[in-house]
Amino acid sequence: LVWAVGVLALQSPPLAGLHPAVEESRILRSLDERMPAGMLTQAVVELDPLPEIRGPEPDVAPPEKGIVSDPDVRSAARRAVRVTGVACGYGVEGSGWVAAKNLVVTNAHVVAGEAATRVQPRGVGRSLRAETVLFDERNDVAVLRVRKLDLPPLPLASPRPGESAAVIGFPQNGSLDLQPARTGETKRVYSGDAYNEGPVERVVTGFRVFVRPGNSGGPAVNADGEVVSTIFASRADSSNVGYGIPSQLVQRHLSVAAERTEPVSTGGCAN
Repeated sequence: LVWAVGVLALQSPPLAGLHPAVEESRILRSLDERMPAGMLTQAVVELDPLPEIRGPEPDVAPPEKGIVSDPDVRSAARRAVRVTGVACGYGVEGSGWVAAKNLVVTNAHVVAGEAATRVQPRGVGRSLRAETVLFDERNDVAVLRVRKLDLPPLPLASPRPGESAAVIGFPQNGSLDLQPARTGETKRVYSGDAYNEGPVERVVTGFRVFVRPGNSGGPAVNADGEVVSTIFASRADSSNVGYGIPSQLVQRHLSVAAERTEPVSTGGCAN
């Protein structure tokens, strides 16, 4: 516990005053050297509670399993990121994807109320500090600015009903995961917002796919590796239906976020 708190102190701006003392602690240094690399994340991160909505059920064929081996899809997966942070004393973990130079798209509920947000390219190695520059609680979209991200952006495309797709992310705070999917229709629905308040009217794309906590904010890509939607929820009465925010809406947000240089408020905690 002391080790976990110590490392969080190094990452959280409100605790920045503790940084020198923590760095000089021989006990923490020794623990840090001996603990497995992934144990901190497992110890302090509460799995993203994937929202459930009662959206339309995709009336499409089963997913094509082979799409997860497609070269364009595998290339897209290299531009997925793990998103972690601390909100109201709890760790929160989700997924995201590189959408423009130094910009990452994720869900608003993943970063809501966070004192510190980090992005880990491909879910391994060093994590980078992220600032939220756009926060849309109605549609559950957030755009993060990550300096020195140094990853090429993923292209976007409109979702087409019936097309083969893959959902990319870090479910259950695990390693990079690709799930075969089939794109359903894009429709207007009434559901909760990023804080599960509402109902609000919004546009969502349905997928026949297995999604889990931690998939929130991850991309759904087509066979060409283009992002067609950003996953944010599962269906309340089904284990193989997920919902995403269509790329057309995300594209409009990216145009706004690209012009912003200062962070915006992420409101209160969603979880």
